[in-house]
Amino acid sequence: MTSLAPLLSAQLSVDYPKKPEVLREVSLDIEQGEIVGLVGQSGSGKSTLALALMGLLPHKGASVRGELVFQGEDLQKYSERQFRALRGRRMSIVLQSPLTSLNPMLSIGAQLQEAWRAHATGTSQECLAAVCSALHSASLDADAEFLRRRPSQLSIGQAQRVVIAMAILHRPALLIADEATSALDTITQSEILRLFATLNREMGMAILYISHDLLSVAALCHRIAILQSGRIVECAAAGQIFESPRDEYTRRLVAALPKAPSLANRTALFDVAGAKPAPLALSRN
Repeated sequence: MTSLAPLLSAQLSVDYPKKPEVLREVSLDIEQGEIVGLVGQSGSGKSTLALALMGLLPHKGASVRGELVFQGEDLQKYSERQFRALRGRRMSIVLQSPLTSLNPMLSIGAQLQEAWRAHATGTSQECLAAVCSALHSASLDADAEFLRRRPSQLSIGQAQRVVIAMAILHRPALLIADEATSALDTITQSEILRLFATLNREMGMAILYISHDLLSVAALCHRIAILQSGRIVECAAAGQIFESPRDEYTRRLVAALPKAPSLANRTALFDVAGAKPAPLALSRN
């Protein structure tokens, strides 16, 4: 990776009123244009870390201690107003359930236009052009009929692509995908993984891909961080995690796979000249 400062550097601990040390001195760096996987069992603190990075934990009564630097700025000193200006513009998040992320009463077009106007000014034509561009980037139609649809008229896969389109409207430097494929069928999951790889390649967008599924992480990520009970116990290149994990917990996770991902057979997710080394092949056989 580059010798420049990381895009994001976090060293955080998180406490809830009745549940201290949900995160314990978690240290995580993300470089410009890098895809980092965060893996852990349910309850390990993955979503808590995602919300902490987005400055959303105070709304849940949690306290965040430590350091959080993004694009050279100390986000721990940010006010809620400053975080609102950052969210969706410089850093965005895609959550597990797309239908709960969308307003059931508004059309897809109206919701995307609201998201654009939250951080931009311009004519209606400029807004529509940005919305259509984001939808095309998410491999969706951008015709008038689709823009008139309500979330209930979409498949789960389409709804997740709309949420992704909304998240990338302003081309953020960092996209956080928190269990963004776990509610999808295998084919749609593969399509969304390929979409994330394309966004990373074509926009230079860094991605924090959070999942309990090591196989999907293997297919997408350059580095993988393993989270256990609120602590990152190992963080290394994808190849090292699967070939020679150092931590006992990581070894147990890898051993639990029905078949280890192939290190020799590289996927075509990153198959263009000049792209970062291809991630591991996705195999469930």
